[in-house]
Formats: sequence, structure tokens, C-alpha cells
Amino acid sequence: MLFDFFFKPRTPQKLPFLTDIHSHVIPGIDDGSPDVDTSLFLLERMAGWGLTRIFASPHSTQDRFENTPQTVAAPFARLCEASKAKGLGLELRHHMEYRIDEFFIRQLENNNLTTLPGNFLLIENAFSNEPWGLDSVIYELTDRGFTPVMAHPERYQYYSRNHRARYCDLHDKGLYFQVNLLSLAGYYGKLERETALYLLRNGMVQFVGTDIHRAAHIDCIDRYLRSRQFLKDCNLLGRLHNDSL
Repeated sequence: MLFDFFFKPRTPQKLPFLTDIHSHVIPGIDDGSPDVDTSLFLLERMAGWGLTRIFASPHSTQDRFENTPQTVAAPFARLCEASKAKGLGLELRHHMEYRIDEFFIRQLENNNLTTLPGNFLLIENAFSNEPWGLDSVIYELTDRGFTPVMAHPERYQYYSRNHRARYCDLHDKGLYFQVNLLSLAGYYGKLERETALYLLRNGMVQFVGTDIHRAAHIDCIDRYLRSRQFLKDCNLLGRLHNDSL
């Protein structure tokens, strides 16, 4: 996206919420931070945006990142210890970003899922196509007492390009939406930003997450938080549920 270069505060402006529910800062367990030092770098920069509470959300994906509460526990404990030693002053917690696949279904059947407070469960589609039986999965999750939250719906181009009405359909079925701050910052492209704004303007977004994986993501959000565009977008970010968890 193009930024207004006549509006350049020296430091990024603060986010209108204190809690991030989507980041990949637990070291060495997915395609996010590879080690503790990188995690601390990412967290320190995120704290500079005014965040005080961060829910890390490592991928749980069949064959590639088959993470469970058991595999996440030790790396997360190391991160908490390092963050405390560095004096970052952040409240760190974790849940999981679950790809809708057979591995997820097995974890669901075994009652081996990690959620946000209030039983909010972060799920994601494949980027190539909607998972088969998604409506049934949503029904099953809500029937079991979960509130499913779809991660970055604006990035699924099979919706945004060809089937925007599907967003309304899914939302009406009880699916919450979590838009990426990176999408609003223009990191993925014009279509993703426009779709994120469409969802926000139509009252379908309950959460915004950074989806931080690496330093390039940090730099992109820094530029966005220095822009006039961010000030305009803030009007749409004031009705989120991030801080109510």
C-alpha cells in the first residue's frame, strides 16, 4: 500500500487494543520464530505498539506442524522465562491456530485442544479451497460449547474474489472472524486489505491479530502505525473483542 510520506511520526502510534490473539512467537515449533532471541526481539517491538498481553498461537497442521498442548508446553515455558528475565512486562499466554484437517478432527475427538479464554477456538482454512464439510465442523464445534474463530478470512481468495456472500453465510452460522493487522497494513496485497475493510465495515470482525512470524512483519506494521491510513482505520478497530478475553 502507499503511505502518506508527509505524515511520519518518529515512533509508531499505539494500537487501539492491548491484547494480540494471533502470533507465532513461541520458538522453534512452526514457521514463526526459530529461537528465543528472535522471539524476544519480536515481543519487544510488539510491546512498543502498546500491547501488554499476547496470546501466542502456533500452527497445528497435519504432517507439517502437528502441535498439541504437550508439544507446546516446554517451548512456551522457555519463552516466558526469557521474557521475564529481559523485563518485557508482557502477559504471555498461548492457544493454537488449528487447520481444519484430519489431525484437527482427531484432537477434537480426543478433547486435546487449547483455546482462548471463553472457549474461543482459532481455526483456519487451507489457502487453496474451503475444507470439505466446513458447515458441519462449525455446527459440531458450537454444539460442543466452542465459539469458532476463523483466522484471516480476508486471505482466502476463493471467498474474496468470487464468493463474498459466503462470509455473511458463515458469520450467520456462528463463526467469528479474526482479521490480520498485516492485511490492513497492505502486506499481502490490495485485495486482502480491501476485503479486511469490507468485513470490518459490515460488522463481521470480532478480533484483529498481528499474525507476526518474523522481522519483516514487524517492519510492515511499524510503517502502517506511522501512516495517516492507520488513523483512518482506527475508527473501525474500536469495536473489537480483543481486550474482553
